[in-house]
Amino acid sequence: MSLRDHLVTRVLGLPGPARSFWIERGLRIPMRDGVTLAADHYVPAGEPAGTLLVRGPYGRRFPFNHLYARPYAARGYHVLFVSSRGTAASGGDFDPMRTEGDDGRDVVAWLVARPWFTGTFATIGPSYLGYTQWTLLADPPPELAAAVVTVGPHDFARHSWGTGALNLDLVGWSDMVSRLPRSDRPSPTAAIRQTIGGAARKRALRPVFTDLPLADAGERHYAGRAGWFRDRVTRADLDDPYWAPMRYPQALDRARIPILLHSGWQDLFLGQTVEQFARLSARGADVGLTIGPWTHSEVIGRGASILIPEALDWLGAKLRGEPLRRASRVRVKVTGSREWREMDAWPPPTTSLAMHLLPGGGLGETAAPGSASFTFDPASPTPAVGGPLLDGGGYVDDSALAARADVLAFTGSPLPAPLELLGSPVIELAHRSDNPHFDVFVRVSEVSARGSRNVTEGYRRFAHRDEGVPLRLELLPAAHRFAAGSRIRVLVAGGCYPQFSRNLGTAENPGTGTKLAPARHTIELGESRVVLPVG
Repeated sequence: MSLRDHLVTRVLGLPGPARSFWIERGLRIPMRDGVTLAADHYVPAGEPAGTLLVRGPYGRRFPFNHLYARPYAARGYHVLFVSSRGTAASGGDFDPMRTEGDDGRDVVAWLVARPWFTGTFATIGPSYLGYTQWTLLADPPPELAAAVVTVGPHDFARHSWGTGALNLDLVGWSDMVSRLPRSDRPSPTAAIRQTIGGAARKRALRPVFTDLPLADAGERHYAGRAGWFRDRVTRADLDDPYWAPMRYPQALDRARIPILLHSGWQDLFLGQTVEQFARLSARGADVGLTIGPWTHSEVIGRGASILIPEALDWLGAKLRGEPLRRASRVRVKVTGSREWREMDAWPPPTTSLAMHLLPGGGLGETAAPGSASFTFDPASPTPAVGGPLLDGGGYVDDSALAARADVLAFTGSPLPAPLELLGSPVIELAHRSDNPHFDVFVRVSEVSARGSRNVTEGYRRFAHRDEGVPLRLELLPAAHRFAAGSRIRVLVAGGCYPQFSRNLGTAENPGTGTKLAPARHTIELGESRVVLPVG
């Protein structure tokens, strides 16, 4: 083991003792169409504990190898780490998410024929590396015995267009992944730093967000590096056959193995992770869920010291029959407190607390008549401030957002005692718009002497909605304790940009449209409320 391995073991508090291992680099795995994928095999010393499969597009070096290969090899696992088609030194062209199903089955066929294969295997990995696990679970090979899926969606199409608006994390992600080295050296770490976090990179990407049409702006920026971009931003219909290879809801009905799910309350895939747990639980599957106070990127940073020991515990129990140290099926961090709470189900039993939107920006338990209006202008869209973003999101002070003219803010009285939100709030709005093409963004925040801090939110795009029917929007789940003396705030807006593509206000295709039209939103307050699940 290297010095870095010892440091990772110490920082993450991994169980010992660690054993030595060696790495067989540069393996070539044949696919059915003649393309070969590059892979590394981590070979443990002594009697193996089992076999793990990791697949993804981000290269096989730091940080992913130090989090999803080396710690497991040091605890006795064979680890096969495979680069996706068209990434690193793998052959073929990278068409994100669309080839992983067939390629995964070919990788498994190669894996189970190896003389060192231990008879069964498990899968691990975060984000895209979690998605590749669901592609296998849609038609599970008999040798697949367990999985640890960290912030991994099963339906990338729904992530992109499920709200009706395009999730624009595609812009930065496409830039990042298209710049990764097409070889196994050097490490992709420098490229990841440059493309996600760098101010210069953000400035270079700005025209993709601001210029119209969006598809053309993206193609000018990527200059041939992201051939998938135009299809992703112009195909808004989820029933389009184009999306079928990226959708694996059937995996939630077919998976029969123990699955541990990891997420963060500010993760961009939180909704899908909670859905995975609910559907697997309803079938009586052996499933666990841990949700911490993290964004997508923080899961493999701040969250690693919790999640990797949990993964090793789960694999030891499900592959080798060791006692499971995990005390309950569900473990969540209650934000606004220091508490990690154990429970048997999510969401737990709650009662409903209805709080009405009041004239003058109040929020209370008794309705009052009145109305409130704002205008969303796509030429100057309401900004995204914190929240479940790929980059730069999380918990922030959103006081400035609440003060904008294109945002309605409704704030309650100081709470006489702590109040716990445990589940998904629902907003019900008596809403009308002078433009049939409009979006609605709703956020719940906590207001205290330190400012206003986001808790949860929801988003949806509408067109030609029947104004006689109340607009209903379910927000993302949360576990949050509002402190005594703090106040609950509800924000209502017509955009959250650039988390989601701005509504152009016309019937044009959102990827090729160029015309802009504002929308005037009006809410009848006496018939509008937020319903909070409270414990």
